[in-house]
Amino acid sequence: MIHLKTYITSVLTAALLLAGTCGVSAQSKNFLLGKWTETHAAILKELSESYVDSLPVDKMERKGIDAMLSELDPYTVFIPAEENEDLQMMIQKAYGGIGAVIYKPDVDGNVIINEPYAGSPAEKYGLKCGDEILAIDGNTVHGLTSQECSDRMRGEPGTQVLFSVRKLRTRDTVDVKVTREKIRIPDIEFAGMLDGTTGYILQSGFTEGVGKEMRAAVTRLRNMGMKTLVLDLRGNGGGLLNEAAEIVSIFLPKGSLVVTARGRDSRSDYTVKTSQNPVDTGLELIVLVDSASASASEIVAGALQDTDRATIMGQRTFGKGLVQSIRPLPYGGELKVTTAKYYTPSGRCVQAIDYSHRNEDGSVGHIPDSLTREFRTAHGRTVRDGGGITPDVTLDEKEYSRITYALVAYGVIEEYVLDYVRRHESIAPAGEFRFSDEDYEDFVNFAKGKDFDYRSTAKALFDGMKEELDKDGLSEGISAQLDTLEKAINLEKEDFLRLKKDEIIPLLEEEIVVRYYFQEAGVAVRLRYDDALRQALGSERIPRY
Repeated sequence: MIHLKTYITSVLTAALLLAGTCGVSAQSKNFLLGKWTETHAAILKELSESYVDSLPVDKMERKGIDAMLSELDPYTVFIPAEENEDLQMMIQKAYGGIGAVIYKPDVDGNVIINEPYAGSPAEKYGLKCGDEILAIDGNTVHGLTSQECSDRMRGEPGTQVLFSVRKLRTRDTVDVKVTREKIRIPDIEFAGMLDGTTGYILQSGFTEGVGKEMRAAVTRLRNMGMKTLVLDLRGNGGGLLNEAAEIVSIFLPKGSLVVTARGRDSRSDYTVKTSQNPVDTGLELIVLVDSASASASEIVAGALQDTDRATIMGQRTFGKGLVQSIRPLPYGGELKVTTAKYYTPSGRCVQAIDYSHRNEDGSVGHIPDSLTREFRTAHGRTVRDGGGITPDVTLDEKEYSRITYALVAYGVIEEYVLDYVRRHESIAPAGEFRFSDEDYEDFVNFAKGKDFDYRSTAKALFDGMKEELDKDGLSEGISAQLDTLEKAINLEKEDFLRLKKDEIIPLLEEEIVVRYYFQEAGVAVRLRYDDALRQALGSERIPRY
């Protein structure tokens, strides 16, 4: 044990040292900033005068800024003027255009209308899934990338764009002039009744206006007899803080604490409370989350959990509790800079303890309780910090095999769906549509002719292990055993596709239905196979979709 006199002396010494260096610290910070600013300018000046070739200044400076900011956190970024539209798209989920997802499998080929949005100009002017765009405003699309074509299709609402279109059914080539509109991708992808008393709302973002839309949806479902609401925030990466507060206000009394923010600069500190009267403070509420539920999703889940207003179910959330602010820069640029951290009503910090060490998907990894602190909800329940929101009830996570990921990543499912649409002018209503055994064999025959990595996880790991054994010179001595193991785990492409039939069919059904009946119908099909939702509601309350 340290002697008391020694301890007091050490504390006093530290205090005196700290008091004597406070002014120096501030001076030192300003000195360092000035030092590196001058050095940076001197290097550029010397290069511009002495370097043998012309300088790519824009490219150098952008890389330098990005590298500098990468030393901080993943969310502090520079946004040049030419990328401001992308920032607005993130904030508003809106852009000027025709409202369609396009697909361009070959840079020298045509643009394919993959999925027109419901009520969009694309739909209004008769563009359908499978129609091919040959030219935009008289200029061929051959040689252009998908992004370049998309950029030419976008523009100010009210302006027109002329397409040369080869129609899917007739194969006729026609000119279609479309008037662009402001396209807003809805954050509420689905709001409906699962049964006579259970409502379900799928929310995919927190852009401007979603709180108002959510309030209207909850009111509508209550009028339809809803007694229980499932609010699905799985995969919701967040967005605007004020919209999160608007959603919390639907379920909590006016004036309830939603979140606090605290930064190094006290000007970044603030408290957010609900500012509107609730729709229903007694409605049974289940909130579904997973490892991709982040930021504003975590604010909503944390506020409703800390006030004991909802049961949070699913997987631990992402753990993104950093507040970003937009600061203007010269020449139209902007800096999105982290200025504070979020804290739930109980005082928990949403941010992961160490955001630089995460799972492969970016979400917070396992943190032992010894590194976290306890907090109390309104009713005295124990909750912990450490990053993200830990659900009250953990649900099994949906897992997909390697071949299913490959089918999506290599575009095999997308290609097949387009081919299916070409061959089927119509399908059964979304609620009745089913992919038959005969249909699946058709898909297997299509997919087996495509070039994609169809190895199982076991085979991929085996190939990696065998490569390392070869490097180390160890494979020759166990070659017979390796050959036996390889034969046991090596499946032909079509055999593996048939083995994973039950896993792949739901994806095919959803993608096909979307092409005929738009996104909401696709969500309804997804609900049909949602095992986590079944767990949340209990096996006796299976969605009718």
